[in-house]
Amino acid sequence: MTLSFRSRAALMLLLTLPLPALAEPMHAQYLPPDELSVREGEPEQQQLLQVTEYSIVAGSQRQSNQQPIPVTSPLSVRLKGKPMNKGATIAEVFIHFDGESKSLKKPTFDESNRTLTLFYPATQYRVVVDLLRNEKVYVQFLSYPNGHIWADLHTGSVRAR
Repeated sequence: MTLSFRSRAALMLLLTLPLPALAEPMHAQYLPPDELSVREGEPEQQQLLQVTEYSIVAGSQRQSNQQPIPVTSPLSVRLKGKPMNKGATIAEVFIHFDGESKSLKKPTFDESNRTLTLFYPATQYRVVVDLLRNEKVYVQFLSYPNGHIWADLHTGSVRAR
């Protein structure tokens, strides 16, 4: 079987194209260096959301059935947006700010509700709100076969002024 000149040219062109990096998730450039080698293998799951709207909730609650009566003031941000990568089902993100715990809960993605829940220290509230007010923001969630989880909020590339 001989190939025509056009077929050979097309085949040569295809062979010279770079192959997509299957191990690289979308927005991998926003991941910090993996100095401890915790990101082993390809992510089992990636959820990437471009934030299109947000709301802030500063609550106050008093549980009257406990003595002494604890009063708490939960602070959270709810993000909605559109999924950005193939297979992503994420619809919203809840960020809870904790000013009391010494360690934060791990990020969780609930596939049935299509909701990612993140926990940040209260000191990060201003940073998160400033990002939401001033930039195009993405939320990324990655889970790896070894149990490692990474989640972040990041902007796209922004030109310096």
